This record gives sequence, structure tokens and C-alpha cells, in this order.
Amino acid sequence: MMRIPLWLCVCVLTLDSSASHTLFTCEPVRVQWCVHMPYNTTFFPNMLEHYDQDIAALKMKLFMPLASLRCSPDVHLFLCQAFVPECRDHTRVLHPCRERCERVQSDCSRDMLTFGISWPSELRCDRLESCRFSPNGSAVSAVEELTTSKSSPSSGRDLGFWCPLHLKTRPGQAGSFLGAQDCAPPCDNMFLKPHEVHLAKTFIGVCSAVCLCATLFTSLTFLIDVQRFRYPERPIIFYSVCYTLVSLVYFIGFLLDTEAACVEPSVPGRAATVVLGAQSRGCTLLFMLLYFCSTAGMVWWVILTITWFLAAGPKWSCEAIEKKAVWFHAVAWGLPGALTVSLLALGKVEGDGLSGVCFVGLYDLAALRWFIVAPLALAVLIGLSLLLAGIVSLNHVRQVIQHDERNQEKLKKFMIRIGVFSGLYLLPLLALLGCYLYEQAQRESWENSWIRRHCQEFSIPCSRRSVDVERPELSLFLMKYLMTLVVGISAVFWVSSKKTCWEWASFFKRTRKKDPISESRRVLQESCEFFLKHNSRVQQHKSKHYKSSSHKLKVVSKSTGTSTGMHTPITGNHDNTPVTGNHDNTPISTAFHNHSVCDAPGSSERIGSTERRSKVDAESAHRLTPKDEVLEAGQSSAHCSRSSQ
Repeated sequence: MMRIPLWLCVCVLTLDSSASHTLFTCEPVRVQWCVHMPYNTTFFPNMLEHYDQDIAALKMKLFMPLASLRCSPDVHLFLCQAFVPECRDHTRVLHPCRERCERVQSDCSRDMLTFGISWPSELRCDRLESCRFSPNGSAVSAVEELTTSKSSPSSGRDLGFWCPLHLKTRPGQAGSFLGAQDCAPPCDNMFLKPHEVHLAKTFIGVCSAVCLCATLFTSLTFLIDVQRFRYPERPIIFYSVCYTLVSLVYFIGFLLDTEAACVEPSVPGRAATVVLGAQSRGCTLLFMLLYFCSTAGMVWWVILTITWFLAAGPKWSCEAIEKKAVWFHAVAWGLPGALTVSLLALGKVEGDGLSGVCFVGLYDLAALRWFIVAPLALAVLIGLSLLLAGIVSLNHVRQVIQHDERNQEKLKKFMIRIGVFSGLYLLPLLALLGCYLYEQAQRESWENSWIRRHCQEFSIPCSRRSVDVERPELSLFLMKYLMTLVVGISAVFWVSSKKTCWEWASFFKRTRKKDPISESRRVLQESCEFFLKHNSRVQQHKSKHYKSSSHKLKVVSKSTGTSTGMHTPITGNHDNTPVTGNHDNTPISTAFHNHSVCDAPGSSERIGSTERRSKVDAESAHRLTPKDEVLEAGQSSAHCSRSSQ
């Protein structure tokens, strides 16, 4: 017995909710204050953007004291024509006219102040059309013709998209959704189911983290050895840095969820909407980083193909290409900056409730076409053309050097490396371009399907257009975000080599402890410097006491452990002095010996033995025997006699 009242309540609520939704055709008047008017059918939405009679009756109740007081003869008729307009023949709607509005407003202004009633901005008299007067002099309301012909059934009319009250935004924010001004898309994804949304968010977070690690590894590898990557391959590093920031923005969006991309409703009962325009600083910052870095990454890839072509085709050297680096940087950073500023000025920033970031072209097809698809297609076309031209030039060079097997093998490996790297970049880029083109072609069908599913819920006109595809597949969204992020991972392939592993191993060794090889080289360098200074002091001391060059050769032979032998005088010497080949009195063999010790990473024992030998030689230079002194004196006198002759 208790089940019957329960089912009755459910049926009443169902009938009430269905009756509150307008049929968007002429329907019977149900508002109690207008059932006795000269007309009995009405049409919604009305000029105050009320979508059904229940909302109109609720808003009209505030003005009914004016009708009860009869402050103006036309006040009751004017209110009914404004809130519950008359509908005729399914094609015409009668709205109040300007003169009647001005008369009612003038007659009831005092009573409106008494009851605290403000005149609605939608009922401003200057917005209404002038009245047409009948032959007896009475004012006749203006008639609005509907867009359909009289023969077409009203139930088949497509009235377009009417923004639901749930999605209304504050006026003046320059936001539009499906052509409706002051309207924003819902924060919840329009096309995916709740469990699909959760899966997509997790997928985007994982992909962004993997891409962030990969691109960060490439950037840090460059910082370890900056001189390793020169032109023409230097743009790979800059493009990797760009995609590091792109993956970082997506990872931040994953952590923030919808905090930056969506706006909470300011009025109770309304739904959360995505950010449109420069409403949020956080959303604007994420958009600037994401769009600027993604566009700059594409431009750097095009520049990479240009440098490869210059090196392979016209045979430019690394130095010649590096001289154009200023122009490369100007284009790679200037063009994305100009596009980013243009989008900010046009207010094309749109929040993405799925990824948590802000981008462009998510709901505006024109912005998607000109700011996403067009630059992407242009970059693919130019880059692919230059890449193919460079590969053809390298293949020509390979045919020229057929007899040089070693260089031919190196060139072959280099061509394979370029081909694999370009494929890893171009294939995701082409897949992403295909996703955007498919989305642009099917977006209208998806939106019409969404309107048809939610028109009863939002009390808006249902779409009458035929729909080919009800909703997009989850795989399309996953593919789009994956291809956006995986593009940056291709740079890891270029730096993956044994040399990279050796550089990272050396880097971690330097961070844990000092490199022993570097320490030994430092000790050897200091020892060499001390040895050279000591030899210079010995030579200065000998130059003060001894003038014969033959004795210097003896000292050199003792210090190096070699035999000098006899030197033959050069016939071209005008003073007939034997030339030893060392005009600055520096021991050549000693200098060569010192140079070899400094360059070679030998042990410290060799340095110690060399120092001890130099000390013994210095002491022997001071302890000359009487025989040596006599020989030295004889040689000096003989030389003087020959010179005097």
C-alpha cells in the first residue's frame, strides 16, 4: 500500500520536469497571471532569456504588485507580453512595443521606488520596436517573424544553441561557446564518460613524467659537455629544452587537476566552467609556456633540417653555420612569441578540464585551424623537404668517396642515424596533425550530439541536425596527448651513445671524489714548472762564471745523461765560431725532456729522479777540477788569438 504513493510522487515529479522544458514552439499559456489575456498560446525562450514558463512566472512575481495597484492601464498586458509573449501561427511572436513600455515605466516609477523594484535591463524601452497603431488609435504590439516558413512544422525547427543558465558567465568577459556570447563550456568533459576521464588524466600524467625525464636527460647531457654538440646538431638541444618545458607544464596540470583550467560557479546552482580568455593568471601562465615552447620546438626542428641541408648540400662548415646562430635564435624565439602575444590579445585562451592546462583551439575551430593546424602542417612540409634534400646530397657524397671505405662507412652510419631520428620525430608529428584534422572535421557532430543529450537537462532547444558520430573515442584523446609529448623523446636517441655513458660516469666520479688523473696531471705540471725555474737559475749562475760554450755542452750532457759528441763548425759562420744550434743558450735536449715529462701522465718517481739528477749536475758545475780549468783557459786564449787575427 505504501508503494502506490511513492510511484505517484515519482510520476508527478517526472511530469513536472518534462513540462518545465519548453517545446520551442507555440504552447498553451500556463502562467496564472496571464491565462485571462486576449491570447492563449506563448513561445519560449522569451526576450528576457527565460527558457520555460516556470522560470518566467518566478521572475514575473516580483512585478505583480504593480499590476495589483494598476499604476498604469497597460501594466498587466505589458508584463504578460514581456514575460509570456503571444505566439501566432507558429511563425510569429508578439513582443511589447516601445511607446507602451515608456508609458508604463513613466506611470509606475513612483510605485517601483516604493516597493524597491528595479526595471530589468532586458526591458529597456530603447531596445524595443515602435508600436503600430490600429484604426481606432490603440497601440498594437510589434510582431517578430520566426526563421521558419509557415508550412514547416514547428517541431522540426532548429533554433541553434541557446546558452543554458548553468553555463552563463559574467557579461564583458568576451567569452563565447558554440556561438553564444557570455557562455562557457562545462568543466566536465563534454564527450567522455567519467571513468574514461579518470583513465585519460592518469595516462597524461604518466606520459608527461616519462617525457620530462627523457628530455631533461638530453638537456643535462648537453650541460655536462657544451662543446660536444655543435652546429649543425646544436638545434636538437634547444628543441629538447622546449619539450622539457612542455612536459613540465602537462605534469603541473596533472598535479593541479582542474584548479587552473576551470572556474568555480559564482552563483549557487550553476556548473563549473572552463576558463576563457585571460580570466586567471595561472591559466594564462600555463598557456604562454605551453604554446610558446611547443611552437618553438617545431621551429627548432625546422632549423635543424636547415643546418643539415647547409652542411650536406652547399658543404657549409660548422663555423660558417654557427655564424648564422643569431638569426636562428631570432626566428626560433621571435615567431612563437609573436603568435603567443596575438592569441593573448584576441582572448583565445581556453582551459582544458581533461589535462588541467590551458591551450588554444579546444573549443574554437577557427583558432585551431589557424594557430595549431596551419603552423604544424607548414613545419612538417618545410622540414620534410629539407631533410630529403639533405639525404640526397649525402648519398651523392657517399657515391663520390666509394674508394674510401672508412669514411664511406661513417657517412652511412650518419645517414642511418639522421633517418631514424627524423622518423622518430616526424611520425608522431604526422599522427598529431591527423588527430587535429579529424577533430576539426567531426567537432560539429560531437557538439550537436552533446546538445541533444543535455537539452532536456539544461532546458535549451534540442538539436534537429543529423549526427554521424555520437561521440569521439577515448583512443583519439589518448593518441593526441601521447603524440604531443612523445615528440620530445626522439632527442634521447641522438645523444644515446657510449660517449654519453662515459661522460655521465665521469661526472658522477667527479662529484664523489677528485679525479686521480687530474690530480696527477696537476702535480706533474707543478713539478715541471719548478724544474724549469731551477734550470734557469743554474744557467744564470753559469753565465756569470763561464763563457765557453763547450763547457755548457758538457753540463747539458750530464743533466740529460746523453753524449754531446763533436759539433762541426758551419762554413757559413762569419766569425768561425762553432755553432751548437742553440742561440739562446738553452739546452735543447733538456727542454724536450721537460716537455715530454709534462705531457705524459707518468709516475712521480720519474719526476723525483729528474730533480735529483738536476741537483747533482748543479753541484758538479760548481766543483770543476784543475784539469778542466786549464783546458777552459787554453780554449779561451786560443779563441781570443783567432779573433784578434
